[in-house]
Amino acid sequence: MIRVAIVEDEAAVREQLAGYVQRCTRQYGTLFEVTMFTDGLEILEEYRPVYDIIFLDVEMPQLDGMETARRIRAMDSEVQLIFITNMAQYAIKGYAVGALDYVLKPVPYFAFSQQLQKAVGQLTRRARQYLAVPVDGGMRRVDAAEVYYIESDGHRINFYTENGDFSAPGTLKTWEEKLENSAFVRCNSGYLVNLAHVSGVQQNTVQVGPYELQISRPKRKAFLAALADYIGGGGA
Repeated sequence: MIRVAIVEDEAAVREQLAGYVQRCTRQYGTLFEVTMFTDGLEILEEYRPVYDIIFLDVEMPQLDGMETARRIRAMDSEVQLIFITNMAQYAIKGYAVGALDYVLKPVPYFAFSQQLQKAVGQLTRRARQYLAVPVDGGMRRVDAAEVYYIESDGHRINFYTENGDFSAPGTLKTWEEKLENSAFVRCNSGYLVNLAHVSGVQQNTVQVGPYELQISRPKRKAFLAALADYIGGGGA
């Protein structure tokens, strides 16, 4: 069961989108649980990271969608955020809060269903993959989804994760081969980046979780292409 929240101040639009979700269930067979909120303050009240996907109206009277998204993202790094807006320029601002995408009002079913399926694809591909990392004196079990990036450090590698950093013997090439079917791509010769944690690219740097890493000129084209495929393909 995938939990969807709809945050929209217009009652008619809320009901329309909830109906679209039910229609997607009939069309694709995916089961959803829908919770509706009338504004950003309502969803933020005692917020818990229990939702998989949030459709968030940008223009709301009490608290706008962009600020609501910022506050949600501070408490929940995993939820898929999709903006509902009258203005396409919000799509660019959405990257600052790690938004997956946006849909324009009036919301047609096809565009909505495409974004919902894209988000579902992200969730499916985020299924847990555990890595067995040999460390000095034993083995460490690491959830690949929690890894920001892996760094080459001579004959050792450094793992930077949501649950702390650690080093292990090995080479970046070995881990690149182990993770070749996952969303890990080199942004330069020394870093293997988890694309799921990329929140933005600015010139020759990429924001990966809390880290800002350099993109090398030889790797730039392939890295940006991989990132575009990942975003455009729902995490493929």
